[in-house]
Amino acid sequence: MEKTLLEMQKEVDDYISQFKEGYFSPLTMLARMTEEVGELAREVNHEYGEKPKKATEADNSIELELGDILFITICFANSLGIDLTEAHDKVMHKFNTRDKDRWTKKDTD
Repeated sequence: MEKTLLEMQKEVDDYISQFKEGYFSPLTMLARMTEEVGELAREVNHEYGEKPKKATEADNSIELELGDILFITICFANSLGIDLTEAHDKVMHKFNTRDKDRWTKKDTD
């Protein structure tokens, strides 16, 4: 079953709301997001770069690291009261207007 961004935001909020600590502060969220992006970079480097994993390193995956980034992004948005669907729509509008001629379009033949 596919979930909407709103459903994912509610699911994460329901999970976080069961803990007294609640959401982290914005600065801590940013630090966590930076950490997760670094872990994604490491996985991409292992998969597509020239740095193979050591035999002792954990078997993480790009998929899991992207999932971690999605989770922390949703936490960040929830903590600031941001509707990610609305944020997505605004970004797509920007790309479809300001950036509409920035890239070479494929032929539609």
